[in-house]
Amino acid sequence: MRQLNMRGKWAEGIQPRNLIWIITDRLAVCERPGGYGPQHRKVRRIEELIWIRRNDFKRVISIIPANHNLHNYEEFDIECVHRPVALGGHLNTVLSVLYSDLNKLIKNNERLLLHHEEVGDTVGGTLAGYLVWNGFIESVPEAITKMEKTLKRVIGPIGREIASTSTHLPTPEEMIALDEERLAELEAIQAEDHIVE
Repeated sequence: MRQLNMRGKWAEGIQPRNLIWIITDRLAVCERPGGYGPQHRKVRRIEELIWIRRNDFKRVISIIPANHNLHNYEEFDIECVHRPVALGGHLNTVLSVLYSDLNKLIKNNERLLLHHEEVGDTVGGTLAGYLVWNGFIESVPEAITKMEKTLKRVIGPIGREIASTSTHLPTPEEMIALDEERLAELEAIQAEDHIVE
């Protein structure tokens, strides 16, 4: 665990940008700690990781396709799960595993922080799909509307396609039996992707 000599308000860190609670005190979303693209700043990332740790987030779930920040979470003793969400052939598998993970971790009363580069289409579509998959909301259009209100932004075609994928997944009950198989499949896909990079 990284030890830092910080005093005063800096010892508290700073809240990640666009942090929004989806399930109060259980599941929040935010922008990638430190920012994304050319706006990414190491100092800001450190301050935001301090805040995440001090605010008792048990685990960070990164849905960015690349492995940005993963080693930084280890340095700060923050558990991390990488579930790269992107349109394409592996989306069903990734969402199946991610949604099952979320159910298990929330049931265990873990405080979770999910992020992509920004709080946009991918985050909105992924969570709208999660609401439909769990049966919390009946249809994808209703879930999209709910997430647009929650995130205070419009969800475009990419997010809508991700959310629609949820209707083709095994149900939460069916996933209990498939969990180990899907997780192994996802890990194989991720290993393949790292070899290609």
